Amino acid sequence: MKIGILSRSPKCYSTNRLREAAVERGHKVQILDTLKFAITLEEGQPDLHYRTKHVQTYDAIVPRIGSSITYFGTAVVRQFEQMGVYCANSALSIIHSRDKLRALQILSKYDIGIPPTEFVRSKSDVLPAIERVGGAPIIIKLLEGTQGVGVILAENNKIAQAIVETLHSTKQNVLIQKFVAESKGKDIRCLVVGDEVVAAMRRVAQGQEYRSNVHRGGVAEAITLDPQYEETAIRATQIMGLKVAGVDMLEGGSGPQVMEVNSSPGLEGIEKATGIDVAGSIVNYVADQVAFPEMDLRQRLTVSKGYGVSEVPVAKNSPLRGLTIDQSGLRERDITVLTIARGGNIIANPRNTRVIEIHDRLLCFGKLDSMREFLPSKPRRRRRRFSTPPEGSK
Repeated sequence: MKIGILSRSPKCYSTNRLREAAVERGHKVQILDTLKFAITLEEGQPDLHYRTKHVQTYDAIVPRIGSSITYFGTAVVRQFEQMGVYCANSALSIIHSRDKLRALQILSKYDIGIPPTEFVRSKSDVLPAIERVGGAPIIIKLLEGTQGVGVILAENNKIAQAIVETLHSTKQNVLIQKFVAESKGKDIRCLVVGDEVVAAMRRVAQGQEYRSNVHRGGVAEAITLDPQYEETAIRATQIMGLKVAGVDMLEGGSGPQVMEVNSSPGLEGIEKATGIDVAGSIVNYVADQVAFPEMDLRQRLTVSKGYGVSEVPVAKNSPLRGLTIDQSGLRERDITVLTIARGGNIIANPRNTRVIEIHDRLLCFGKLDSMREFLPSKPRRRRRRFSTPPEGSK
């Protein structure tokens, strides 16, 4: 298999490790400077040139797109996708994960723990936003910051307000975020590849530093993840549409709080802390995907008007609960159950004798009109009530 690694830093640890892992497994590999590509657009023939020469055929691309070249880098990844080359992370998933605000907006729709966060621009909205996340101390983050740069801890409301307003005056976009006190000075970084956490470590800040990034002197130690944290990391990665990701989580009192889902995670800190061949896991996953490419199930199965694929959640008042698939009458309504998601498990191609339970999620193919009658009504959005602002906040 021929693999291209998109990287502007051929000598950096992560790029080198990916190259070594690919070579050890008998693959041909080339490190490609992302900015040396030219994108060629012609009718019916998307193409690329690299250093003025026509790009040779690649089986797979592993993108390592830095934040400073996100726009052009994702355009190159998108062009490889248009040419039918497998990309370890898609252009769209990289774009979504790179923008801290967009990533939190996407995650907030799901049952994924995230710190309460506000995004405002009007001066009059700054102090109310600070109060809505619980008041100082709070974290203020630049949307474009990386490796702990652009992360500020504000100790009281007035200082926080002044910092936000100053940054706004310099045309900076910032997030106002609750400070998770019980996790002060430490966080968890785990590497997700496909649907598996392949390595995890806890990073601990040193001295008075509150940022635990290894680049800022944080010390890393290998850990075995609690199942709740493991499931959260995998789900966050999948929701963002990524196949390879570094997930940063805080250990909150109510469970994991996802801070970031990184599409180009560094490998040095976690490989050295855990002794795990993360680069090898990434290369193995890419090789498997090239050999057995994922199919777009919805497009493949939507062959007739009125038919499609949909997920049917089983609520407490569902007429399906407690019945076997055979008793449910689904087949008579031209509906086939492909899988049942139950807890953290997937039951593939379930038998007719399988009993449907509350909280199951049935992935079905069939008549959409017939499936509609089994969908639960959407809950009404509750009006949010805010607690009394903390003392001294005004």
